[in-house]
Amino acid sequence: MKAKRVEESITEQVHIIMPSHISGTNRLFGGQLLAWIDEVSAVTARRHCEHDVTTAAIDNLQFKAGVYINNIIVLVGRVTYVGKTSMEIRVDTYVEDHLSGTRNVVNRAYLVMVAIDENEKPIEVPRLILETESEHAEWEAGIRRRQLRSDRRKEGY
Repeated sequence: MKAKRVEESITEQVHIIMPSHISGTNRLFGGQLLAWIDEVSAVTARRHCEHDVTTAAIDNLQFKAGVYINNIIVLVGRVTYVGKTSMEIRVDTYVEDHLSGTRNVVNRAYLVMVAIDENEKPIEVPRLILETESEHAEWEAGIRRRQLRSDRRKEGY
C-alpha cells in the first residue's frame, strides 16, 4: 500500500448561509455545521484511503464566532494522523469576507474515521507522508489525542 501526502486528500467545501441553515437565534444551526464537518471529514478520509469510511469519533466542537444569513463559510479537511485502520481528520471552518476573502475561524474539529471494506470490516489505511513542520506537529498532537480518546473510553466517557 502506497503512503500518501497530506495535500493529496485536502478537501474544501464552501456554502452561502441560507435561511434554511439558521436556528431560532438567527445563527447557523450547529447541527447543520456538524453535518457539513462530518461530510468534509468523510470525503477527506475516502480520498486518503480510497475506501468507504465510517465516523468513529468527533472531538471538541466549539464555536468561536457566529455565522449568519448570507455569510460565506469554508470548511477545509486534512488528514493529521493515521493508525492501522483509522485516520484522524482535522476540519477547520471559517467565515469568509465576500469582498476581501479574509477568513476568520469559526470552528476546528477533529474526527476519527475508520476505513471499511465491502463487508463493513475495518481495513488498513495508507501511511501518511509528513513534509512540513506543521504536519509533524499535527502528527505528534494526534498521538496525544489518540491517547486521550483511549483514556476516555476506559473511563466510560
